[in-house]
Amino acid sequence: MKKSDADLFAEEMAGVTPLPADGRALPRGQPGEPTPAQLARRRAAEARAGDLNPLTLGEVRPVAPFDELAWKKDGVQEGVYRKLRLGRYPLQATLDLHRMTVREARDALYAFVLEAVALDLRTVLITHGRGDRSATPARIKSYVARWLEDLPEVLAFHSAQRQHGGYGATYALLRKSPEKRMDNKERFARRG
Repeated sequence: MKKSDADLFAEEMAGVTPLPADGRALPRGQPGEPTPAQLARRRAAEARAGDLNPLTLGEVRPVAPFDELAWKKDGVQEGVYRKLRLGRYPLQATLDLHRMTVREARDALYAFVLEAVALDLRTVLITHGRGDRSATPARIKSYVARWLEDLPEVLAFHSAQRQHGGYGATYALLRKSPEKRMDNKERFARRG
C-alpha cells in the first residue's frame, strides 16, 4: 500500500523539535545567551555606531619627520595653492596636537575642521610636530597627512613655512561654507 504525502512527512519529521513559541531559533549551547564572539561583535558595532568621525585609526603610509606634506584636490587653482604653500594667507585658527595619542589627535582634528568650516574660516594651521624624537617617528604627522586628504572639507594642505613651524606644522585650506559660496556667486554675477 502506498503512503500518503502527509504520512511520509510525519515519518520524516518524527525526531524534529519544534521552535519556541516566539519564533526565534536558539543557538546550540545555553539557550538565550549570546556567545563571546557575538558579544564582541555587538560591542564593536555599538562603538562604531556612536562614532561619526570617519577618520581612520588603522595603519597609514608613514612619512619621515622631515618630509614635506603637499596635496590639493582637483580644481584648486595653482595660484591659490602657491599662496597657501608660501604662507601668504592669514591664519584664522590653529590646532596643536603635541603630546596627544593618535585617537585624541583624530578626534581633535575632526572637531577642529568641522568648527572652522562652521565659522567660515578658510586657512588654518595644524601643529603636529615632526616626531623626530618619538619611538615611532612622525606618527601623528603621518596620520594628519592621511586624515586631511580624507576630509571633504579640506581642499588643500602643505607643510608650513619655517616661522609657522616648518615640517612640524601644516597649513590647510578649507572649503567655503554654502553661505560664502552663495555670496561669491552673487558678487561676481553683479560684476558681469
